[in-house]
Amino acid sequence: MPLLEVASHSYAPAFAAALLRPDREPPSIVMGPRGKAAAKRYNVYRNNVMVSLIDALAAIYPGVQRVTGVDFFRAMARFHIRATPPTSPLLFDYGRDLPAFIERYEYARSMPWLADTARMERAWLDAYHAADAEPLSAASLAAVPSCQLAELVFTAHPATRIVRSRFSALTIFVANRSNDPVGSINAASPEDALITRPDYDVVVRHLPPGGAVFLTHLISGRPLGEAAASTLEISPAFDVAAGIAGLIQAGAFTAVTFGEP
Repeated sequence: MPLLEVASHSYAPAFAAALLRPDREPPSIVMGPRGKAAAKRYNVYRNNVMVSLIDALAAIYPGVQRVTGVDFFRAMARFHIRATPPTSPLLFDYGRDLPAFIERYEYARSMPWLADTARMERAWLDAYHAADAEPLSAASLAAVPSCQLAELVFTAHPATRIVRSRFSALTIFVANRSNDPVGSINAASPEDALITRPDYDVVVRHLPPGGAVFLTHLISGRPLGEAAASTLEISPAFDVAAGIAGLIQAGAFTAVTFGEP
């Protein structure tokens, strides 16, 4: 016998409307066996749905949960779920707007770096699920005549992500992605991260000052020469040669072509 029976084909909107709202009465259209009211059964189902969504967010943001503690995280997740219910059946795709929610969440104001830490975790998961592609090899770039390097246009690997933060979000992210003890972290230092997956494992690297700007220009399709010039205007100490070598080593690109001369 099914857990819940419904009285008409219009049940779906009514059934779903109160699932994430415990303050609402169970829909009258939902009935149990032999036409009896199913409030208790509906409440059990409603609780299971909420718990499943909280568990999904905890799986996506394990580092954030470790920073805040389980109770804090689950309470915050509950508020987030009520404000932003899922729209996709794919649970790993849920919670993209949790970082923005954390920025508005009153009880997280004492942790201004927490939202960017969540962005690191979201980028990690997106890189993990990105399409496979063969990364650009250093040999491919070495074969380009030096007089044509400035014209090169790079194609980003599908897994390549950039996360910029005014805080030490990368250090906090790395420290809380394992079960090792976490020491004192000065969260006041800005950090930029490159996240990609050239092979099977996601790679997370700290970008030097100017590195995020340089990579952003390259991903947007600007030729190497233009990207370098624009970056050096902002970060004169940026090492272009070391920067491009590090990006290729990290598997940030898949191909190069020649732009307009």
